[in-house]
Amino acid sequence: MIYLNMLLIIALSQVNVFPEESWQESTPESQGIDSEKLKIAMDYLQNELKDCGGIDTAVIIRNGYLIWKGKDSDEEILLFSATKSFTSTVLGLLIDDGKVTLDTYAKDYSADLVDLYPDVKIRHFATMTSGYDVKIEGGYEADSKGRTDSWNPEPPSEPLFPPGTMFRYWDEAMMQFGKVLTAIAGESLKDIFQRRIADPIGMTKWRWQPHDSPNGRILNWTGGMRTNSLDLARFGYLFLNKGNWNGKQLVSESWVNMATTVQVPNSIPNDEVARSRGSGIYGFNWWVNGIKPDGHRMWDNAPPRTYFANGLHNNVCIIIPEWNMVIARTNKNGSPSDIDKVMDGFFGLLNDAVK
Repeated sequence: MIYLNMLLIIALSQVNVFPEESWQESTPESQGIDSEKLKIAMDYLQNELKDCGGIDTAVIIRNGYLIWKGKDSDEEILLFSATKSFTSTVLGLLIDDGKVTLDTYAKDYSADLVDLYPDVKIRHFATMTSGYDVKIEGGYEADSKGRTDSWNPEPPSEPLFPPGTMFRYWDEAMMQFGKVLTAIAGESLKDIFQRRIADPIGMTKWRWQPHDSPNGRILNWTGGMRTNSLDLARFGYLFLNKGNWNGKQLVSESWVNMATTVQVPNSIPNDEVARSRGSGIYGFNWWVNGIKPDGHRMWDNAPPRTYFANGLHNNVCIIIPEWNMVIARTNKNGSPSDIDKVMDGFFGLLNDAVK
């Protein structure tokens, strides 16, 4: 029996497989998951989300194999703020290339910031601690010729707070961040992502939507990624493998580690006006299962090293290093008000399924 258990441990610790044109499918049992208990966990999630899209788009990857797939997992859906983690990845590439550092002043690449935001650094935008505010909320506008690739955010106004002193989840700051990164790169975020990440990992069903927004107005700035759960899981799997795809390091392991660990400590308070809280649980545009000011994790039942991209309607790409697992779900039908409680309950049941 001891020998058989050792063989199982060795088998599960082997080098991960990588998908080619499609994911290799496997039974849950073959990947160390109790299928009956997995069904209990998924049935719970379906019941909790039945009025908000259910789990028909969800997928679960374990050890590089697709072990659970909803019937609509190939439907392309707008990810909304889960795109922020894609933006963060482009930042990581620019840092890897030596074009910028976390302590670069954003004003060096955006004249909008010179007068009101001279002390804001790249790290402040990436952690939602810039204090950036605008005169008119509303998003990107086309330039004077009506082109939709000018990426011009609304004019800035007086800061909400000094940079690095508070956390405020604020989309207008991401618009300015997108402009800054585009100036640093000298090309669109979409083009960098396609060449350096999407093509090498085999993402084929995706769009970074600002390139085809209607009416001369970019509606989704750094929030416009559209893809399906199967391709979203590829992105998550790249991060599960520390930026390495089948032997090729696409984004540095050091960036993956930094981006997906807590960068907003509890000593930085949440802005009470903000709709989301990040103290203790936010990295560089990734959400982290860290410890909040109340002493609890985002999801107490999930492994501590869990992290995820998160967007409106519970569009999520969840990476669980302890379980060698990625869970992706796209959705366009809302989410329950107690979604964190729902997800924590799900992880409690899923934990029982992991052998």
